[in-house]
Amino acid sequence: MLKLGEKGAIIQKDKQTYAIAPHIPCGVVTPEMLRKIADVAEKYDAQALKLTGATRIAIVGLKEEDIDAAWQDLQLEKGAAVGMCVRSVRACPGTTFCRLGKQDALGMGLKLDKQYHAMELPGKFKMAVSGCKLSCAESWVRDIGLIGEDKGWLIVIGGNVGLRPRIAQQVADGLSTEQAMDACQRIVDYYKENAKTGERLGKMIERLGLEPFEQAIQG
Repeated sequence: MLKLGEKGAIIQKDKQTYAIAPHIPCGVVTPEMLRKIADVAEKYDAQALKLTGATRIAIVGLKEEDIDAAWQDLQLEKGAAVGMCVRSVRACPGTTFCRLGKQDALGMGLKLDKQYHAMELPGKFKMAVSGCKLSCAESWVRDIGLIGEDKGWLIVIGGNVGLRPRIAQQVADGLSTEQAMDACQRIVDYYKENAKTGERLGKMIERLGLEPFEQAIQG
């Protein structure tokens, strides 16, 4: 039998009800998906629907006995909200919709999300893609952040928020989409092979320095 955490259920403040959050890649929804989520919330008498910081829609206040049925009705992938894995990738509208966008942040975000979402790693891992230096997706406070510039992608790593916030550090710039995807793969691989259990990428940089990651990107 799967544990509640493996079912994507998170206990709430009352210690009696749970929240579940379907995976919504880069926050892009369809009317059909919204109707389905609303129908499930009504059917199982959810206490609230909450837009999360990870661009998911949490269905809050479900009874434990309704969790399996709610997921069955949703027919959507579970969002990776807990555990040592890659969380949902954040992305701004980029050149798809925003007049300020320099690069296709939404397209890049969807590529990264498809490749990495829920991947198990030594520690919690977050990614964000911003289409310009305004960094609306908060790329500077993510383990890997991409920022669009006129000449290509800027990559920063080691950022996070929380009890000890940390601003990311630049490791590459002027990259094409293909080069940026390859760089992300090399960063993730090096982290996976060398991080201590539970160690965030920023902590690893403080332990080893930035140079190993720069070398990994260069191959």
